[in-house]
Amino acid sequence: MKLNILTFENLPIFSQLEIEEALLKTDDKNWVILNSGSPKAIVMGISTKPTDVINLPLALEKKVPIIQRFTGGGTVVVDENTLFVTFIIQKNDIVFELFPKNILEWIFATLKKSINIKDFLLIDNDFTIAQKKVGGNAQYIKKDRFVHHTSFLWDYHEESMEYLLHPPKEPSYRKGRSHLDFLTKLSFHISKQNFFDAIISFLQLNYLIDLNPKIPIFPPHKKHTCAPKL
Repeated sequence: MKLNILTFENLPIFSQLEIEEALLKTDDKNWVILNSGSPKAIVMGISTKPTDVINLPLALEKKVPIIQRFTGGGTVVVDENTLFVTFIIQKNDIVFELFPKNILEWIFATLKKSINIKDFLLIDNDFTIAQKKVGGNAQYIKKDRFVHHTSFLWDYHEESMEYLLHPPKEPSYRKGRSHLDFLTKLSFHISKQNFFDAIISFLQLNYLIDLNPKIPIFPPHKKHTCAPKL
């Protein structure tokens, strides 16, 4: 399988989501997107109601952008310390059935072999270190193609968790814990550069790689990524 790897620094998450959606819907190649340094934003799944998961008065007071991505998944606060990893893969290039659990397990296995962090686990739909969440996942599956993206907490500002309400639905392993008790940081285990270098090195050993190729010029398409009007 050939993978085209795009690496970005300081690319806003809204711009990254636009690129992801365009590559998913108007291209037929396989892509990996690695990004860090996004300005602060709150990102939620396509079917999420802002009032259910976001402290809207605080977010509006602080003028933090709220973005509704075109995939499912939970709500996260991202900033310069969030590490983004996205895979966009053609169905014909994989050996498993195109179901969410199979995709998640394949992504997890790839990352676990790449970064080699002790107690890096897949629990429910989250990536964890031991029993604490370190990465949130979201997917969009087409008939012949899928996108899977992960937001990793390399570090985070504790006050940023004040933008998030306790979600109406939570994984069983959370056990009612607050955001601060439920989350952990990749920075305890690996540097940002080593994290991305490890992923690229693993992919180079196992796939045909084109690093930072020119991004296609996308034809117009209907976009689902949007900033809700609040």
